[in-house]
Amino acid sequence: MASSKGFVDQVAGLLGTLKTLTRAGLIAPLRPDKYVRIVDAVRREGMSATTGFAMAAARCPDRLGLIDEIGTLTWQQLEDRADALAAALQALPGGEPSVVGIMCRNHRGFVSSLVAANKIGADVLLLNTSFAGPALADVVVREGVDVVIYDDEFTIAVDKALTDDAATDGPACVRILGWTDDPDAHDRTVEKLIVFHAGGRPAKSDRTAKLILLTSGTTGAPKGAQRSGGGIADVKSILDRTPWRAEETTVIAAPMFHAWGFGQLALAGMLACTVVTRRKFDPEATLDLIDRHRATGLAVVPVMFDRIMDLPDEVRNKYSCKTLRFASASGSRMRPDVVTSFMDQFGDVIYNNYNATEAGMIATATPTDLRAAPDTAGKPAVGTQIRILDADLHEVEVGETGQIYVHNTTQFDGYTSGKTKDFHDGFMASGDVGYVDDAGRLFVIGRDDEMIVSGGENVYPIEVEKTLATHPDVAEAAVLGVDDEKYGQRLVAFVVLRNGSSADAGVLKQHVRDHLANYKVPRDVTVLDELPRGTTGKIVREDLHALLADHADG
Repeated sequence: MASSKGFVDQVAGLLGTLKTLTRAGLIAPLRPDKYVRIVDAVRREGMSATTGFAMAAARCPDRLGLIDEIGTLTWQQLEDRADALAAALQALPGGEPSVVGIMCRNHRGFVSSLVAANKIGADVLLLNTSFAGPALADVVVREGVDVVIYDDEFTIAVDKALTDDAATDGPACVRILGWTDDPDAHDRTVEKLIVFHAGGRPAKSDRTAKLILLTSGTTGAPKGAQRSGGGIADVKSILDRTPWRAEETTVIAAPMFHAWGFGQLALAGMLACTVVTRRKFDPEATLDLIDRHRATGLAVVPVMFDRIMDLPDEVRNKYSCKTLRFASASGSRMRPDVVTSFMDQFGDVIYNNYNATEAGMIATATPTDLRAAPDTAGKPAVGTQIRILDADLHEVEVGETGQIYVHNTTQFDGYTSGKTKDFHDGFMASGDVGYVDDAGRLFVIGRDDEMIVSGGENVYPIEVEKTLATHPDVAEAAVLGVDDEKYGQRLVAFVVLRNGSSADAGVLKQHVRDHLANYKVPRDVTVLDELPRGTTGKIVREDLHALLADHADG
């Protein structure tokens, strides 16, 4: 009986997947020869994170695949470029690379490098473009990078990293420029290699490429995370919640080196959706790209919504974005007031995704969820289970706060260092703290390591951040825990005021006191012109701690 039920469940799951893929247009009526070419592309490439690019070239070779600041490339042109670069990588003096590090912004050089490395079975390490020399050196050595492809603007960081004592003890690392404004000054660039090897194809590799995604480093140095499983189940969970459609146009403003931006790029390739991007984010330029290319999708990190809504009304009102069907965000907390104001102007299109590098997509908040609760992380993705556990690993009641544990098909295989996350009963600790409401919506209230104990009371900085943000003079806020002689720990706050506002520390402290318990009132409130943020939009709390240390020394 049990085996019969299992078979029925498998059939139902397969039919559900087929229905989802058909609705999104991934499965569609095509000429028989196109199906043959698609199957041949999968056979030739194998299944990797970028196989979708070869499938798109087989499905619609003449459709625009990429639009960047240089111009346009069809899917077939992208495929030919990747083949040529893959052949070039195999022909390097040191032989075929095992690990390719890519430190590029969003442009054709990034995409070609990513796909080419996958074609030869090399592991791909996506490097944060904000890395300084020491952090970059540590990662390059630890992950065994033997080819690094980078934009010219990061030359100083790469030079420093590769002349670091630890780096020079390892194998020589081949350098290739992915983008330069002065190509004549450099012998080895992605574009020159593609031209020199035009028409070439790489020899088939026996290796299977792996993607190494770096964590954001919020709990220490960035770590290389390895994942397995997922596959079509991951695709289904995204398409069930977000209205992607094949052969449309998507603007990807989120950094592609980050797990979120990379995932959006890979999905666009699988669906043969034209990718529109530019090297650096500009809020007005992003609105212009949406309107000019009639994009139906937008991929951002949350702070990009902030910057768009910070534009003067007369600038923002020049753009309708009426073709947008979804604007997906992930990577950091979203400001509830910005979520609401963006949807008031551009329609109910925001989808907030709660992801982890180690576990993939965990939950998605649809526009309906966000209208009801603008600060929610949404409901669990299809195929994902969430448990909220207390310190003794017991499930808590609905509405109670605890550690967020996750189980899904994209399970974490451990860091490249050999370490792993905490697991309980097959569920992985996300590292976050939150609760689930009676409607099944998840709310993330902070990292478990951000909680402080002040006067014996547990305090989460995000609660105070949200309260400060409700003051009419406050544009955004960040709150940290610091040592305190009297209470053990206390909070300190950093705020950015709205244009023309003048609230001082006393006013803002009283605002918190009016809404929260006294032990949650920040000891100090500092007004800044802007909060320090990394490339993915997350607040760099180490910089705020450094600012406090500088003030203490002064």
